[in-house]
Amino acid sequence: MDRLGYTAMAAASRTMMSLEVRSNNLANVNTPGFRADLERAAEVEVPGYGYDSRHLVRVQDNGVSLEAGTLMATGRDLDFAIKGPGLIAVQTGEGEAYTRSGNMQIDAENRLTINGRAVLGEGGPIVLPEYDSVAIGSDGTVSVMPRGDFLMAEVDRIKVVDQPASALTKNAAGLLVARNGQPAPAMDNPLLVSGHLESSNVSAIDQLVSSMSLNRLFETQVKMMKAAEDLSSAGNRMIRGS
Repeated sequence: MDRLGYTAMAAASRTMMSLEVRSNNLANVNTPGFRADLERAAEVEVPGYGYDSRHLVRVQDNGVSLEAGTLMATGRDLDFAIKGPGLIAVQTGEGEAYTRSGNMQIDAENRLTINGRAVLGEGGPIVLPEYDSVAIGSDGTVSVMPRGDFLMAEVDRIKVVDQPASALTKNAAGLLVARNGQPAPAMDNPLLVSGHLESSNVSAIDQLVSSMSLNRLFETQVKMMKAAEDLSSAGNRMIRGS
């Protein structure tokens, strides 16, 4: 009966992992630029004599969906969204990371930042001079009107990279990083839309329907484990002759 128990236990464990991924996606359905997590696992044989038919589940590095979200107008000069492929490069303590959230702020050192992380340009973190106004071009060029001047001056160009989903993974902060740990080259012709933010690419309806199906599946798997226990108990009673 332990084969049935192993099968039900492995399936229930896998279902719980799937539910965790979908719960996290649902929690970020309103987070600008969030990319939905995908769940992936592989079967693992249980070592030892007589366990050839037993298998467990091992979670692999989850993938990520790079489907585009919808553009939301904000009218804010420092907001921008990428139209089409591309990821915004930001600086972290571990190196370069990427995001689709273009909600930029200016810190105390006049650096452009996203969630406290410096936005990278062609020459490193983008630092603005004292200015009266700022603009972001469709190619990622950041321009300012210096204080007391009347002409716009280019400061730097936001680094936008294009990487396939298979080459990316998420770090503990939820940012995308390259699997090989190397910075990605900048795109030649990115298309940015100023005054907009991109929504999460999570479909709340799809995630809710999947979660409901997984909950029902988990209940079935728990019943299977209970059935395996009952069958084992019945067999033991027969052996004891009680």
